[in-house]
Amino acid sequence: MAFRWLIVLLFSALTLQGQQLADTLYTPSLPRPLYEAGKGPLILIDEGHHNFHTRQGRYTAFAGLLERDGYRVESALGYFQEQTLDEARILVISNALHKSNVSDWFLPNPSAFTPEEIEYLNRWVKGGGRLFLIADHMPLAGAASDLAASFGFEFTNGFVFESNGKVPSVFSLDQQTLQPSSITKGRTPMESVTEVATFTGQAFKIPENAQSVLTFSENFTNLLPDTAWVFTDKTPRIPAQGWHQGAFMAYGQGKLVVFGEAAMFSAQLAGPEKRKMGMNHPRATQNYQLLLNIIHWLDDQL
Repeated sequence: MAFRWLIVLLFSALTLQGQQLADTLYTPSLPRPLYEAGKGPLILIDEGHHNFHTRQGRYTAFAGLLERDGYRVESALGYFQEQTLDEARILVISNALHKSNVSDWFLPNPSAFTPEEIEYLNRWVKGGGRLFLIADHMPLAGAASDLAASFGFEFTNGFVFESNGKVPSVFSLDQQTLQPSSITKGRTPMESVTEVATFTGQAFKIPENAQSVLTFSENFTNLLPDTAWVFTDKTPRIPAQGWHQGAFMAYGQGKLVVFGEAAMFSAQLAGPEKRKMGMNHPRATQNYQLLLNIIHWLDDQL
């Protein structure tokens, strides 16, 4: 029975992870942009670390939404070093990979970032920088685990699924899996978020001074395969209850938001049937507002 469940789970996951195209028609209502067009602070999206999600790729809708909110959104190319982020208000790193794992999604999963880059990023945030770090399931979690650990977060390089294999998973205030905070409340009641949907991802532990946004219930299990999307009855698994998929905290003079799932902030058309996945999914109608609230919190607007 367990093995059969894993096969069904694998089939569903592979369907979602098939051909993924940006949904260029996704433009949710934005009646109150924070800034005049092109007049807001600069947001950089990392594209220098073999990133699975990029500004003009799977994060087209991500970047477009923030541009409609008045932000300037550009790509960050190359390695992070002194002065790289001097002009940026917010840095977004989504699903970076080590070059050895670009096409080979199996263990080991080395860090996508050099020790020097991690030291620089940590110092940049502590000095007032704003980092939005997103790292999905294995091997993407493994590639970002050293960077996350420098801030006190413990990533698990696996896959988290609901016990019934359902994708997406819905986190809500009613279920106490979406945690109330300034990020879920937004600037006004119209910007409040009561539920969001996620599409697999990883689980992580948070430091004491961090506040959870998404917390796993007893219905979730963390699977730790040695090859992405390959699960058997021998695949190690641990309960994910009490672990997290989203959190935020102040760090020195800066701020940090960490999420363990990237598709929830995209808008994609997956597979030959072009099924909606991400902010455009019927169960994810508030995901875009959560993204805006995260950026506004990082920008000191909440």
